[in-house]
Amino acid sequence: MRAVTPRGHWWVLAGVLAVFLLALFLTTSVLRGVGAAGTTQSRGPDDRVPGSVSGGGPVVDVRSGAPVSSGVLPGTVALTFDDGPDPTWTPQVLRLLAAKQVPATFFVIGEHVAEHPELVRAETAAGHEVGLHTFTHADLSTAPVWQVQVELAASRAVLAGAVGRSTTLLRPPYSSMPDAVDNRDWRAVQRTAALGYLTVLSTQDSLDWEATDADDVVRRAVPPEGQGAVVLMHDGGGDRSRTVAALGRYIDTLKARGYRFTTVSQAVGLPPQATPAPRLDRWYGTALILALQAAVALPAATAWLLGGAALLTAARLLLLAAAAAAHRRRTAARAPVHPAATPPVSVVVPAHNEEATIAACVRALLAGGRPDIDVVVVDDGSTDGTAAAARSVNDPRVRVVTQPNRGKPAALNSGVAHAAHDVIVMVDADTVLAPGAVARLTAAFADPRVGAVAGNTKVANRTGLLPLWQHLEYVMSFGLERRLFDLFGAGPTVPGAIGAFRRSALDACGGISADTIAEDTDIAMALCRAGWRVVHRSDAHAYTHVPTTVRELWHQRYRWAYGTLQSVWKHRRAVGEPGVAGRLGRRTLPYLVLFQLALPLTAPFLDAAALYGLALGTSPAPVSTWVAFCLAQLALAAYALRQDRESLRHLWLVPLQQTLYRTALCLVTIHALVSAALGAGPQWQKNHPRAQTEARAVPAPV
Repeated sequence: MRAVTPRGHWWVLAGVLAVFLLALFLTTSVLRGVGAAGTTQSRGPDDRVPGSVSGGGPVVDVRSGAPVSSGVLPGTVALTFDDGPDPTWTPQVLRLLAAKQVPATFFVIGEHVAEHPELVRAETAAGHEVGLHTFTHADLSTAPVWQVQVELAASRAVLAGAVGRSTTLLRPPYSSMPDAVDNRDWRAVQRTAALGYLTVLSTQDSLDWEATDADDVVRRAVPPEGQGAVVLMHDGGGDRSRTVAALGRYIDTLKARGYRFTTVSQAVGLPPQATPAPRLDRWYGTALILALQAAVALPAATAWLLGGAALLTAARLLLLAAAAAAHRRRTAARAPVHPAATPPVSVVVPAHNEEATIAACVRALLAGGRPDIDVVVVDDGSTDGTAAAARSVNDPRVRVVTQPNRGKPAALNSGVAHAAHDVIVMVDADTVLAPGAVARLTAAFADPRVGAVAGNTKVANRTGLLPLWQHLEYVMSFGLERRLFDLFGAGPTVPGAIGAFRRSALDACGGISADTIAEDTDIAMALCRAGWRVVHRSDAHAYTHVPTTVRELWHQRYRWAYGTLQSVWKHRRAVGEPGVAGRLGRRTLPYLVLFQLALPLTAPFLDAAALYGLALGTSPAPVSTWVAFCLAQLALAAYALRQDRESLRHLWLVPLQQTLYRTALCLVTIHALVSAALGAGPQWQKNHPRAQTEARAVPAPV
């Protein structure tokens, strides 16, 4: 059978990360750059501005080519509010306008519309007019053409999504009165007119953003006696308490003088400028609003995610360190193991195309200090000289069984059937056991509750960066986690490289199952659910060859992660079972799900946020968290290496391991989870050499 891998999901992951980074950029660089109301620029030359514009009314229409300037009808005041909607000030302005029964025109910023569409709906429902004020309060007089187009298109879209309407009214940010229009402003008016917009200026600027008090706002906003006016105020962009305090008094003052209040369109004698938006525009606008709301919420969500992942990671590191110390105290009093005092043992070695390594594996077993050892090599349909190489050892304690290729579980079951003794050690064909390892494994069976024993797997080929990273991982993750599981008495995996079983325990579980691709994890969990303890002997060493290429490592870890997921799902009901099964279900399985399956999902996003923050300087939190994490990992690595009596000379590789290598392992886990979700995971490749590679619970890469 061939492995089935879903097509395209790497593009999905890349797309999700791209959207994530785009959203971070949008919220931290684009939306964060919304200009403050009242910011002005020095006035430039105005020799290109037509006199009919600079000396005309506040509404300028250049859509037909020739400028048309519309003035305000005498005795008419159009109240306008810029920079909203704002959740604090806009509702207060609306309540005052409703109480005074005065209509107004709100020039809204697209970003704020996306954040608070309900406020724009309240404005239109109350009969007020709504115009555009760009999307991010960009200065249209200095912005390039593409930015002008994007600003207005996005603003128009979110307005359509919020209220289902479109408008031609536009007030450029930083604009003032007609006589203040310079050449740059005039160019912006022409550009926006080409896009279908009327430019709305003002005749009275309340300067409420710099006023000292409410009286100052009222004084500046009152037009000359008898003249009409378009009055500029603000309902967003800062503290608008002075505007709110002045608004009611201002309206009462002008009403007492005989002024009437209208919208901008009514004030200059134009028909309503709002029209129903096409259905496609409404759908697009709604989608854009949802996307922008998600983007705005992203920094806070990322901070929570980062904090949660940091807490979980810290908890895991502390838990592993504490478990290692407790395990060391527990095992310090162990008596030396004498092979003669341990039960006789059979060793099963499944092999498929392992001609190069099988003889060394068998010789190491024979030289391990057990003269009564029984070695059964199962040649599972090899196409090379595996069987002949095993027979070349020429020792009566070695038997070679050949069978058609049926996969590793079948090979193991066949070896168990041919084994002579009740304690059975299983060893991969590319593994060399250290002297005394078999005796130390079998010594654990002095406890009649023990059904299986996991040994301590070490990396044999420690040459090159990738094997050295795996060496650190085997010591830091595999070694420390198995000490923790040993304290639970419910280890989730008996590694194929070195593990021992009680025959009666195997029989109680029906032998090695082929239900998952992680047969060594599946059988360990099955033993726990049958009431047997699965323990760990950290002093039983086996040296195995690990992948030396990224491709080989990727395929191996993909199978491990997928097999772990299969096994966890298969044995999920252990959560509600008593005894050893309950310890598996309520201690070991949550650890696997949380730290080996769920937490790695956050790693690419946290790494992306850290790199983004480092590159643009938007936030030091992800970077400082990453540095603290690396230091903690460095301390744990030193502790684990000392515990395992390994050299500390490779500690310098830990920071690199926690970037490139850890990220790769997280991506492998995501690969396996996506495959499982799509129902397209790997299966045993019976005729592939890697089918014999050990499958085990994946160490938590985060």
